[in-house]
Amino acid sequence: MNTYRIAAIPGDGIGPEVIGAGLKVLQALEQREGSFRLDVTTLDWGSDYYRRTGLMMPADGLDQIRDVDAIFFGAVGDPAVPDHITLWGLRLAICQGFDQYANVRPTRVLSGLHSPLRDCEPAALDWVIVRENSEGEYAGQGGRSHRGHPEEVATEVSIFTRAGVERIMRYAFALAASRPRKLLTVVTKSNAQRHGMVLWDEVAASVSRDFPEVRWDKMLVDAMTVRMVLSPASLDTIVATNLHADILSDLAAALAGSIGIAPTANINPERRFPSMFEPIHGSAFDIVGKGIANPVGTFWTAVQMLDHLGETAAATRLMSAIETVTASGVLTRDLGGTATTSEVTAAVCRAISGRND
Repeated sequence: MNTYRIAAIPGDGIGPEVIGAGLKVLQALEQREGSFRLDVTTLDWGSDYYRRTGLMMPADGLDQIRDVDAIFFGAVGDPAVPDHITLWGLRLAICQGFDQYANVRPTRVLSGLHSPLRDCEPAALDWVIVRENSEGEYAGQGGRSHRGHPEEVATEVSIFTRAGVERIMRYAFALAASRPRKLLTVVTKSNAQRHGMVLWDEVAASVSRDFPEVRWDKMLVDAMTVRMVLSPASLDTIVATNLHADILSDLAAALAGSIGIAPTANINPERRFPSMFEPIHGSAFDIVGKGIANPVGTFWTAVQMLDHLGETAAATRLMSAIETVTASGVLTRDLGGTATTSEVTAAVCRAISGRND
């Protein structure tokens, strides 16, 4: 039996609710499969930890989780703590500290769900967005000077390195090559951003020569939003910068039915460090404690984690169980249903076990 060490970091807001649901589903899957075991350590890092200690995670936090097989992350963000403190103190500290440079966000219309796009058949919207996750607009470079004075200056410097752009392009082209349509769209804004984004375009063209089987095109990010809405079937695999993919993936989730269903994998492809898996919906403080948070994004995230761990049969079973439940109409409010978080979780556990009660 394979045993995997998992660091669960529920974090803020609805994070503990959906990670708790995810762990229940994973436990049901362990029992059903009988071929692997998850050794889970839950860590209380986040905004409550910050209020107690002044830190979002311990100073040696990365060392504590460096040797785990995967990180199962809930959400970060608290209305009482500035967002740049929560994000840079925990999530980005892990992503950058462990060089998780490939952020992978699949999006499709799950069985039983409907896109808000008129006449969009489910098969027409089946995308994977690859987000550069280590530099670009979120490199953390810049500063502020003359604080409090009329001439105060704040700079945010986008960083594009040839090494950083090439490795995400190679990841995206290889992913596109592994999918049936072998189609990649490179998102850019090189008409206005004439240095970093021109390098982005040039590296994409260079890398493409190593993947002759992949058809690819290039799209300005503003035009890309129009294409996603008006011609979803023309897209398959998408690669974009840290900022652009962050925005586009939220649009993609909404077009697939709800941001509550959307998963994320923060991958270190070379496996020198653990990768981190999280739903993209955020901490959602407006629904904390109401029992209505959609756990599907967390379950789909668990599918990505199992795939990464090599437990493909378990990942397939979990994805099938998720779609059995969505097809049956057991849906939370964001999807037009009335089910609670716990009711959706119980339904997925039943589907995993093969019970119909």
